[in-house]
Amino acid sequence: MKYWISGGLAATALIFSTALADSADEVWAPETFTLENGMDVVVLPDHRAPVVTHMIWYKVGAVDEDPGKSGIAHLFEHVMFKETDDLEDGEFDSTISRLGGQHNAFTSWDYTAYYQRVAKQHLGKMMELEAERMTDLIIDEDPEGSFITERDVVKEERRQRVDNNPGVILQEQVLAEFWKDHPYEITVIGLMDEVEALTPQDGIDFYKKYYSPENTILVVAGDVTGDEVRALAEEHYGKIEPSGLVEGYRKWADVPDLSETLELSHSDPKVRQPVWYRYYNGTSQKRDRDFSLALEVGLDVLGGGNTSLLYVALVEEQKVAVNAGTFAWTSLHDKGPAALYATPSPGVTMEELETAMMTELAALLEAGFSDEDVVRVRNSMAASAIYARDNQQSMANQFGSWLAIGGSIEDLMSYEDDIRSVTTEQALDAVRQVFAADRNYIEAQLLPAEGDLQ
Repeated sequence: MKYWISGGLAATALIFSTALADSADEVWAPETFTLENGMDVVVLPDHRAPVVTHMIWYKVGAVDEDPGKSGIAHLFEHVMFKETDDLEDGEFDSTISRLGGQHNAFTSWDYTAYYQRVAKQHLGKMMELEAERMTDLIIDEDPEGSFITERDVVKEERRQRVDNNPGVILQEQVLAEFWKDHPYEITVIGLMDEVEALTPQDGIDFYKKYYSPENTILVVAGDVTGDEVRALAEEHYGKIEPSGLVEGYRKWADVPDLSETLELSHSDPKVRQPVWYRYYNGTSQKRDRDFSLALEVGLDVLGGGNTSLLYVALVEEQKVAVNAGTFAWTSLHDKGPAALYATPSPGVTMEELETAMMTELAALLEAGFSDEDVVRVRNSMAASAIYARDNQQSMANQFGSWLAIGGSIEDLMSYEDDIRSVTTEQALDAVRQVFAADRNYIEAQLLPAEGDLQ
């Protein structure tokens, strides 16, 4: 199933405000507008220091890659830092460094983002640089050129971060099964043989199709006003013609429930402590926001740190584990996993740990949650969201990542109230549904090399 991504943010949101935690009088008022070429713009004023964070979010990620072309979204993130018609290789980096700024980029299944943090007087220069590489990136067949050299860099990155990391290897195996036949199935960095086969022409095609203003969201947080950003955005981005190649839909799809229970394991001499996991079908805020918020509260009560119910029971009281908890991937567009995990204490077998975990989980879900625990977790989550606004980059990330998957500003503005409205019954019901005894799951064990355990 494919989903249409609506055009201008201004059609659904204009100006909203809410009070910051440190002052009821200080108003947090995001402003949005859309340029004529389709670029959406979000302005997040923060006048405490003369600094701005400038972010460009492209609505393309690993989910959009063609079959056999895995890794190209991430590879292209690398290529974007190389040569353009007006910038020599390395000049993008050196220009920002010379201005005293910071910059980086990242790729997800759902988007690719580039950001710079600089003094406010350099905001126009940041837009000039991003506009240049949005339009005039150089990609050619030169063996020493940007595409081929960065392809080699990505291959080495995969060797170091995936192939040389036992925990990531196991996670990649789990997610390949969890998202089998879904566009999320292959991890963002891509498969080695497919990355190696990517050509400069693949890069050119990808660039022309996706790196176009109508496929972007500009987020500017900092010591600026909407009028200031609009003037600069019109000057630097407004003159860029849309490619007309963006299809208006993404390759998102439903994630079916696991049809069978699977057991996976990975052993490696580099593993010093074994870890036990169980992955169940979870949800996402975009697909089912109310259920997602309830699940997040319930999971935090169960296993969200060293005051959580599972941690206290298994680590402090029974002493069968040195760590135990829960987590869920709810920030993607499509549904992600919800998981239990634990590391056994010395002398405790994985089978004994599993029995203890599942016995304790069943008892806790039968007994239910206390209102006190749920209120504590709700308040903590709401406070964390408010405190995140104290950091320009965190604030820009919240807006960019949510809007890039089709979320609304209204949801972001109401988050604290929404999370505080989750009831004890809703939180308990959510985890009971996810961890129900009749649900299939993927059990995964990360183990030392044979002979190293015990």
